[in-house]
Amino acid sequence: MVKLYQYPTTTRDGGSAVIGMDPMRPALSPVEQNQQHLQSVDSFIQAGDGITAKQTADAINPAELSSEQRAQLSLLYVQIRLSFGEAEQAIEDLALIQPQQLTPDNQIKYFQSQAFAYSLTGNLLGSAKSRIQLHRLITSPDELKKNQAAILEALRLLPDSELQSNQTDDLAGWMSLANILKYINQPDFSAQINQWRATFPTHPADLSFLDSPYDAPKNASFQPKTIALLLPGSGTFAQAGKAIREGFMAAYNHTGNTAKPTIHLYDSEQSAPVALYNQAVAEGAQLIIGPLDKEHIQSLANTVTFDIPVLALNHIPGLQKNQLYQFSLSPLDDADQITHKAWADGHQKALLLIPDNAPGKRIANYLTEDWQNQDGTILETQTYNPKETDFSASIQKLLNLDESERRYNKILALIPGAKYTPRRRQDADAILLSAYSAEARSINPQLQFYQASNLPVYAMPNVYTGQVNPSLDADLNKITFCDTPWLFNKAYQGELAMDSIKETWKQFPSAYLRLIAMGIDAYNLATRLDNLEADPYPGATGNLSLTTDQRIKRKLTCAKFIDGQPEISDLTTENTGSMPEPRKPVNHAVY
Repeated sequence: MVKLYQYPTTTRDGGSAVIGMDPMRPALSPVEQNQQHLQSVDSFIQAGDGITAKQTADAINPAELSSEQRAQLSLLYVQIRLSFGEAEQAIEDLALIQPQQLTPDNQIKYFQSQAFAYSLTGNLLGSAKSRIQLHRLITSPDELKKNQAAILEALRLLPDSELQSNQTDDLAGWMSLANILKYINQPDFSAQINQWRATFPTHPADLSFLDSPYDAPKNASFQPKTIALLLPGSGTFAQAGKAIREGFMAAYNHTGNTAKPTIHLYDSEQSAPVALYNQAVAEGAQLIIGPLDKEHIQSLANTVTFDIPVLALNHIPGLQKNQLYQFSLSPLDDADQITHKAWADGHQKALLLIPDNAPGKRIANYLTEDWQNQDGTILETQTYNPKETDFSASIQKLLNLDESERRYNKILALIPGAKYTPRRRQDADAILLSAYSAEARSINPQLQFYQASNLPVYAMPNVYTGQVNPSLDADLNKITFCDTPWLFNKAYQGELAMDSIKETWKQFPSAYLRLIAMGIDAYNLATRLDNLEADPYPGATGNLSLTTDQRIKRKLTCAKFIDGQPEISDLTTENTGSMPEPRKPVNHAVY
């Protein structure tokens, strides 16, 4: 039995409507037409379709907009960036917008976006300050409670030393309250709250939640008869939530009728995380799966003593709490697997090529750390502009071709008729690459052009779209990568192979395929969490095991592009999650 809660009804196109010609209706002015276009962009964002939202926004001519509409368009682009995870760039773009030029509703979206972007980049104080600004704008009691919880959660993560202030403004009041709430179980807690009320008599914080603390019943069982699934059904991550939910329900529906649990579905965007947690427990949940948003996970961890297991669908480094498990498609696992594969293949000295953006820098840190932990050496790191198609300058620097040319220019100038023949560096034995498939289809041929055809390339999983396309992916030949087993023919041993639910995943862009596999695993993990540390589970997203900090670690399947198709390099080894003993690295002469 499946029960649905709190999902608003939306149209298939995210709520936007096709505007037709009505002979009885007067023609719209240019300002009205542009406003409708802006509303269409907003509808696609709310439906979680960032790609269509960007295409629609790109078709709008800013020169035809009023100053208020231009500010609104800039804000929509910020929201689109956030839907793609580009938090750093979103913060820069927000700084160029003057909130006072926005309508009251868009001012709310401005500070919501700013708070979310700061949170994604780890700027907790910045996120809290944005939400304090937001608190002055919103009027809905439910939204005020949700925003207040988010303010306190962000501040309570700060060290005590950063929560001290001699001021009496709103920020100082929030900081003082957050500090007091850290010690809610201390005997003098009530006295401290009374002192806070006296110090900040007009503060906007609502302390009514302290009058009726929730006391949930204990439940030690871990064979759940009722599972609560907390996923976004609206907002920025609606499409990601839908993909996970489709995979989860595919696994649920595939299960026989014996001991089939009841599933309660909740929209995690409709209420504060603690409220949804309490509602789910009150309605009989014995296991909660979700939420997906890192802010919501942190919120729960800060405000709730978990009486039932919670399988969060994301990972926050350093977060650990009793009964909290974290399961995500973490790039930590992706980097770990590909560096292990390269080392196991006998390589030791690597070159690193990454995109010149914030996500690229994070991936570079993961790859470098994992490679060095295996006593490997990163000889050089180069970045490329992912918005371009010509990566020759970055590749020449990576291979030291530019240095080689400068070195020989003086000598060749003394030899009549002599021509420079480029020679790449000879000290490297592998390239570690982070690139989406479209970029890699240009990078790989250019590497071959610059004499690196015999230098093996090991790439992060985003090099593969998830769907076999020999004609397009011929340019990826010889690239090795490690990815979700479910994406490969015969790599996943479960019954819900990719081909068996084609109608499910065909409705999603390829970027969401791995999330469908994650949904399949999320359901199947429900009865395995307590044994996962000792008994790894061969899931759709990898061979799953439990680390000491309650994170579910994935070991992936490795493959190499041959004739434009990924061919599994070692099915038995990769799918069990064990790696072969590395060969002794080859010693190369330094050029």
